[in-house]
Amino acid sequence: MYGLRPAVGLAADRLREAGHEVHVPDLYDGRVVDSSEEGFEIKEEIGRDELLRRAVAAAAPLVDEGGLVYAGFSLGGALAQTLALADAKAGGLLLMHGTSDMADDASTDIPVQLHVADPDTYEPVDWLNAWYLRMRRAGADVEIFRYRGAGHLFTDPDLPDYDAEAAERAWTVAQGFLDSL
Repeated sequence: MYGLRPAVGLAADRLREAGHEVHVPDLYDGRVVDSSEEGFEIKEEIGRDELLRRAVAAAAPLVDEGGLVYAGFSLGGALAQTLALADAKAGGLLLMHGTSDMADDASTDIPVQLHVADPDTYEPVDWLNAWYLRMRRAGADVEIFRYRGAGHLFTDPDLPDYDAEAAERAWTVAQGFLDSL
């Protein structure tokens, strides 16, 4: 929702250094913001359908290879989840700070890992519990890691939500997850 912030580039570099191939699409056409209010404005201006179309277009050249692991931060996580559930060849799903609705008839056996603040303004406990149950019913192998006291975007060092300890724990676990796929 904040655009392609420097923290996303840092995360991509970290994963590349660990030996992973990482692609980072810019769904906001270079626009970056520092507040959720500004992010909501851009999201509404572009529209959910257009954001999803852009995400599909960015992933399309990579899907044919199979085994693609989708990942995203907050709103990007919601988009990544939508793409992963639609890709029969997906290799996994890594969600940082965000989830998405899903169809009740979704079916997938992909491994899924979610890292989320506890509590999180955008991902309330009741929502997460229902999301977890729906994902498990769909067949996904789901792990949720909650970071007590951290803010929503706790991995972004340039935002007030940043929590260095929680971020390091999350990245250590996430790298282990990706290495296992």
